Amino acid sequence: MHVRTSARALAVVAALGLSAAAVPVTAQAAPAEDAAAEVAAPGDLISSAPSSFHPLPGQPTNTKAWKINYRSTTAKGEPNTVSGTVIVPQDGRKGPRPLVTYAVGTIGMGDHCAPSAGFPKGTTLEANLIQQLTLRGWAVAVTDYEGLGTPGDHTYTAGRAAGQAMLDAARAAIRLPEAGLGADTPVGIMGYSQGGQASGWAAELHGSYAPELKVKGTATGGIPGDLMKVADFNDGSYGSGLIFMAAIGQNAAYPELNLESYLNPAGKKLIGILRNSCVADGAVLGAFKKISDMTVKNPLDQPDWQQRLRESTVGTRAPDTPVYQYHVITDELIPYGVGKQVRKDWCAKGANVEWHTVPLGEHVSGVITQSPLAMNWLAERFAGKPARGNC
Repeated sequence: MHVRTSARALAVVAALGLSAAAVPVTAQAAPAEDAAAEVAAPGDLISSAPSSFHPLPGQPTNTKAWKINYRSTTAKGEPNTVSGTVIVPQDGRKGPRPLVTYAVGTIGMGDHCAPSAGFPKGTTLEANLIQQLTLRGWAVAVTDYEGLGTPGDHTYTAGRAAGQAMLDAARAAIRLPEAGLGADTPVGIMGYSQGGQASGWAAELHGSYAPELKVKGTATGGIPGDLMKVADFNDGSYGSGLIFMAAIGQNAAYPELNLESYLNPAGKKLIGILRNSCVADGAVLGAFKKISDMTVKNPLDQPDWQQRLRESTVGTRAPDTPVYQYHVITDELIPYGVGKQVRKDWCAKGANVEWHTVPLGEHVSGVITQSPLAMNWLAERFAGKPARGNC
């Protein structure tokens, strides 16, 4: 759900070549095309156009990329349009190659923050990690999530919408002729933080929502499995801006929650700014603010808000393919116990989970240090090796 928002963590991100895309840039949202209503099924392509993939500004990569708009499904089960990017290595490989559907951590709420907007400029978070996938010869599909790059507010933290967008990004990549993939393409699911929630949901929904995808496993970490606990943990801290972003996201998925009716003037001003901010700006603006400072009544005390937040819980279904899950024990944004509860719930339901406690570091360092190990685990799944869970 989150990317570390303190000055120290942003410095770590910059030092390791992950750009926070903090300065807004001019970008156009993908049009809400009437064609979406005519597309037959989730994952069908609505449009595609050549793009480019750069981990840093001007940094070359031996890849081809396409910006795509594809059909997906909202948290309420209605058809929608989601944008994303398909990236394919140009390594001369003739035969089939694996595909990883990848969900990024929190990057903000404005359309200019979307991964597809940043890839051509080299300003997208986690692009260096995504490059490690392409260097292995794997194709990658990166969803922008619902409302991030397309009209409307981003449905940030609405778990079902995010999981479906991930699975449909894989479908769309396979259906993109230029990508050279096929129906038998082995698929991996990968994400951390907000992407951990999305990938957890994608793993849980695979069997019922996209069973034709040849998913071999899911590598996921820093999962905000219980949004109420995450909100309580961050209220009034340097991570509190992410609570207000999540309120926007839940309200976007479920407009009947009527977020506006709970906000005082300060809250309305903050929410208005956050709607068009990337994570670094939003984190600073929202830091150390309490929910009670921004509202006339706390929406999280209300049954309808509580119900919708519970509906995004990760761990209510067993993934039908193996999972590699990790969490930093000293995570300062998503409590270690929240991630560990997801593991406990999955294991209780019979899932094949390989769990790793990361003993050192903080939220951002977790994805940086652990992604290579998660990729190695996916490589073994693509090679057909059995997964050894440790439930």
